[in-house]
Amino acid sequence: MKNITILGVTGSIGQQTVDVCLHHQDEFNVVAMSAGKNIVLLETTIQKINPQVVCVIDEKDCNYLQEKYPHIRFVFGSAGLDEIATIDQVDIVLNAIVGFAGLLPTIHAIESKKDIALANKETLVVAGHIITKLVKEHGVKLLPVDSEHSAIFQSLQGNEMNKIKRILLTASGGSFRDKTREELVGVSVKEALNHPNWSMGAKITIDSATLFNKGLEVMEAKWLFDVDYDQIEVLIHPESILHSAVEFEDTSVIGQMGTPDMRLAIQYALTYPQRKKLVNGKSLDLTQLGSLTFKKPNFNRFHALSLAYRAGKTGGSLPCVLNGANEMANLLFREGKIEFLQIEELVEKAMNAHELVKDPTIDQLLDIDQWARDFVLKEINETCRRL
Repeated sequence: MKNITILGVTGSIGQQTVDVCLHHQDEFNVVAMSAGKNIVLLETTIQKINPQVVCVIDEKDCNYLQEKYPHIRFVFGSAGLDEIATIDQVDIVLNAIVGFAGLLPTIHAIESKKDIALANKETLVVAGHIITKLVKEHGVKLLPVDSEHSAIFQSLQGNEMNKIKRILLTASGGSFRDKTREELVGVSVKEALNHPNWSMGAKITIDSATLFNKGLEVMEAKWLFDVDYDQIEVLIHPESILHSAVEFEDTSVIGQMGTPDMRLAIQYALTYPQRKKLVNGKSLDLTQLGSLTFKKPNFNRFHALSLAYRAGKTGGSLPCVLNGANEMANLLFREGKIEFLQIEELVEKAMNAHELVKDPTIDQLLDIDQWARDFVLKEINETCRRL
């Protein structure tokens, strides 16, 4: 029996983690969970799981829930998040918080010697140089939950890490994969949120449409698998059947295939190194596929991907700037305040304006993240004034 904390339980990954745990109640015990503003869904989840401790963002929600569910302990804010990430009896923390906010709970969980099932890629994007050292120092496992990184991780089982020739990181191409840049002018939020293959949260679905998500995954792969950026090749694979692959020095290519179902990656991270039945999982029927297609991305068309490679190769504080600026620009687009193509424009402006810090500390990263967000807001406000 593994005792689990789920960070971000009301999000897409969080809810699919709940599904996995409910179907394997003899394997998993959810001790604690956190949620944001979706209190209605949180209450539904509490009634299914009955955790010991729950963290919410606002004190008002905390007080309301504590009165309604007196048998459960409720905490709130960043202090509450740290508490549930470091509970003594917890074995593994699944971090499905969206964005930079997932960084500090991950660090504190590692320092408390908890294994980490990581769906929060931003943790490694902005602080990979810190996280990887902490993982080694405290002797914990860092297990990928992203479908692509889980596929790479599975492909590496029984193989030598130092024999990797290249990583083939697949991408669906997102909602606009067949559109030219000219056709992206004026696209709506509703169109961008219509992903052809995956059911995901709003932020990551927009990131998938820009391909910033794949850029973040490139940086995540660099830290997870200790490879150079020149060893990571992105392939557009519209069918989302080959979730990623590894080519070894002898030219053998080993990959992981399956129907698009995030629960598989979630469950593998929680059961590793064992495999368990995926309840209600759909088997892949190769005879029905017809064909699989792969093509190299056009870096002019998908400019966000080129920005991510630039940030990753430059290193230091630049990935933090890219991530913070993108989080803010992504939000502004979802709120209808900027156009789709402005997302990457604003990120590039922030990257160009930033003074690089070569080896940033956590405190510096917190400041840099805020600077990047403020920069984007300032740019938008100045644009509005000029108009």
